[in-house]
Amino acid sequence: MKKLHLAAGLSIVGLLSFVKTDDPKPVRGLDLSGMDLSVSPREDFFLYANGGWLKKAEIPASETAWGSFNILRNNNTKNLKGILEEAATSKAPAGSVKQRVGDLFASGMDTVAIEKRGYEPIKPILAEIDKIKDYKGLLRYSATHPLEGGSTFIGAGVGQDAKDPDKYIVSMRQTGTGLPEKDYYTKTDPSTVKVREAYKNYISTLFTLTGTEATKAKQLAEDILALETQIATSHMGRIEMRNPIALYNKFATKDFAAKVPNLDLVNVLTTLRMKTDTIIVAQPKYYEALNEMLPMANIETLKARLKFSVISGASGYLSKPFVDASFEYSGKTLNGQKVQQERWKRISSLTDNLAGDLLGQLYVEKYFKPEAKKRMDELVANLQKVFEKRINELEWMTAETKVEALKKLKAFTPKIGYPSKWKNYEGVKVKRDDFYGNVRAFGKWRYEEMLGRLGKPVDKSEWGMTPPTVNAYYSPLRNEIAFPAGILQWPFFDPEADDAFNYGAIGAVIGHEMTHGFDDQGRQYNYMGMLKNWWKKDDNDQFKQRAQVVIDQYDGYTVLDGLHVKGQLTLGENIADIGGLSVAYEAFKTFTKQGKSNEKTDGFTPDQRFFLAFGQIWRTKTRDEALRLRVNTDPHSPGEFRANGPLSNFEPFYKAFGVQPGDKMYRPENIRVKIW
Repeated sequence: MKKLHLAAGLSIVGLLSFVKTDDPKPVRGLDLSGMDLSVSPREDFFLYANGGWLKKAEIPASETAWGSFNILRNNNTKNLKGILEEAATSKAPAGSVKQRVGDLFASGMDTVAIEKRGYEPIKPILAEIDKIKDYKGLLRYSATHPLEGGSTFIGAGVGQDAKDPDKYIVSMRQTGTGLPEKDYYTKTDPSTVKVREAYKNYISTLFTLTGTEATKAKQLAEDILALETQIATSHMGRIEMRNPIALYNKFATKDFAAKVPNLDLVNVLTTLRMKTDTIIVAQPKYYEALNEMLPMANIETLKARLKFSVISGASGYLSKPFVDASFEYSGKTLNGQKVQQERWKRISSLTDNLAGDLLGQLYVEKYFKPEAKKRMDELVANLQKVFEKRINELEWMTAETKVEALKKLKAFTPKIGYPSKWKNYEGVKVKRDDFYGNVRAFGKWRYEEMLGRLGKPVDKSEWGMTPPTVNAYYSPLRNEIAFPAGILQWPFFDPEADDAFNYGAIGAVIGHEMTHGFDDQGRQYNYMGMLKNWWKKDDNDQFKQRAQVVIDQYDGYTVLDGLHVKGQLTLGENIADIGGLSVAYEAFKTFTKQGKSNEKTDGFTPDQRFFLAFGQIWRTKTRDEALRLRVNTDPHSPGEFRANGPLSNFEPFYKAFGVQPGDKMYRPENIRVKIW
């Protein structure tokens, strides 16, 4: 699923008060006070739109970035806290929505009980791993303990078949590593070396916390890193994995099992309750390498890697030393956080992640207004009409391919606010005094839900995000665009603000998600969500040529210390940003009275207000560590380039602000992106 980046994936008087007081006042539309009028919009529009805010805003110590998404997320989390605290004290009937979310939250906030238990909850699991004698025993453990480290080396699951999307199929993916990306195992620049050292320290700390002598713990960390480094050589990189064709490798299960006889694959899948005649293996090279490696590897190192998976995976649910160890590595070193988020924020988010369809019911009842959905329905319909018009007018696409593109566009399923039916997590009993047990109970429910899909039709009413989520997505397999209630509020959307603001902000988000259906990945799926080529060769060649212009443009952006945006990695999101801007603008001009007017508001024309709204949704400040991690792993470009990149390709923006040749925001006609 494609997601907009929050700071992934996508965001004005009053925002300064957000920063100073963390208690926002009601606001409407543009943040005029956050602009920097000393900067020319023709030189750096991102700074022009956001420079005043950037000068005064500080990233809270508990955050890795701060901007439109983070601020809205922060306030949404406060809203969730209010709901959860009320539920936790409501004395609601056992099994009710309020009882389960309230007791889940309360169990996570009961630090006295959590500290008392230490790492007791995982001791039986670690003892099971100790009993493993050889790699065959390790495979048996993996198959019988799928949620307790079992996916360390065998990554199996159930999902839609990309070439038969109405059916579920068992698929396998590469796994076995813990660093953010395969290159982190081999790069020798100081920042990467620092991450590797912190990772080793994290591993050894977890082992010492569970009773291993310090010297041995350090050696285990060295051994595990060496093992993962070997595994990483068989992995696909993130850019390679952007090609869905390369990830679709369908086998008769017995045939692939014959390629990897040491993995005992048929028995492993049967024990996992994923017995199947056919399987998709996203990265066969990984399993072929694992087949050779497992019998040769030191069994104690393999067991140590299993144990590390268990301890690390549980660290957030155990006592404070485990939580702190995880923060030291992931929070501080990887992302540059100064201090941990308050516990109530972490537990509120966790409750949403685990029981989103329960908490979501309480959230939308209180915070999602029917008029917001009505306005969104209108916006989506208007942008869809414009996208249809633009496809019809494409000069580079043949009529035959246009027919298929239009068929896909018209088959889009928009989802707004929240699901049409709620999951009930049947059988999950939440206990107020068992935080770890509650987390495991929801995990087991999800695993059973996944297994239960085999042999059943795909339920297209399901959502890929929870209602309070501040984000949006496009799913190529379901050909759907979704906008959770969480993002449908200021500063992205405001039913009471002017059309210029809403079309420039949430309109661009809608257009972004629509364009994902036709980016470098999404375009490879047809109107039914099937991975199938519907492009004529000439059209395909034309698209690739035009996409290369996008790659070249974003490759040229420098982030810090000579680190460049990766144009190939960010291609899909950049195409979506550029297309989203263009479609939203035309919809604004076509369907609104303000779009046809030149009447100024606050000294700005309607077009200028539209572009300012667009520029301000990408407002963000990011810590260097988090920015470096993002450039290496995130398919979204940093915020300033998500604003300036699309605008520098857009003639109406030039006209609105008088951009001329020689200005930094100007791109010569022959290198402007022209796709959708």
